[in-house]
Amino acid sequence: MSSLAIHLLNELFLTRKSLFLLEFYLNWLFASFFIFYMKNKSKKRRFHIKGAHEMNALQKKILDHGTVLPGNVLKVDSFLNHQIDPHLMKVIGEEFAERFKDKNITKVLTLESSGIAPSVMAGIALDVPVIFARKRKSLTLVDNLYTAEVYSYTKQTSNEISISKDYIHEGDHVLIIDDFLANGQAALGLVDLVKQTGAHPSGIGIVIEKGFQDGGKMLREKGFHVESLAIVESLDNGQVTFKQEDSQSL
Repeated sequence: MSSLAIHLLNELFLTRKSLFLLEFYLNWLFASFFIFYMKNKSKKRRFHIKGAHEMNALQKKILDHGTVLPGNVLKVDSFLNHQIDPHLMKVIGEEFAERFKDKNITKVLTLESSGIAPSVMAGIALDVPVIFARKRKSLTLVDNLYTAEVYSYTKQTSNEISISKDYIHEGDHVLIIDDFLANGQAALGLVDLVKQTGAHPSGIGIVIEKGFQDGGKMLREKGFHVESLAIVESLDNGQVTFKQEDSQSL
């Protein structure tokens, strides 16, 4: 075989080898970029959904499955306070844990029964016990209690809520969680219970706040750290409108 033929074969071999190496490098580069992208995407808050504007998944769930009833009532019993969406509750709990991570929370307190699901998920994320205040008398919870009065504007009546003295103590840092915030009376009742124990009410976490009512403003003016995951600005004409600054949270 002539030297020219050998030279051409060597060139061809080197060219094919170079193309193979180039293809391998490009595949490696693409795979590395994809892994980097997925890792960083998973670190972002999982509530974000991109569209014409940012909307968190809780807001989307409210719009898709909530119903506005007469009297400014927002019905969300398909995923929050009757039937429960456990995946959404898990992310809600993790979001509360993130927002109150610097508060040294030792206990989570809620009110039966709608606040229990998000509170349990927050308790798991924070690795702390969860206590729920009872609205009704129990055969096993009749004495050694802390009690508080909660006024209901919708029912125009006061109800007694209670917790055992065994589970929250002086020195505890308590995160209060509830499903709704409207006039703030339930939250104040839970704060009252916490203060009776000698513990510190370190924060109030709300799944849905009715921003057009006075509860959130009142609690914040009293100095409480309130975090609401979705703030409803209006229910006018049967349409749910969210506070815009809140749409970029979660």
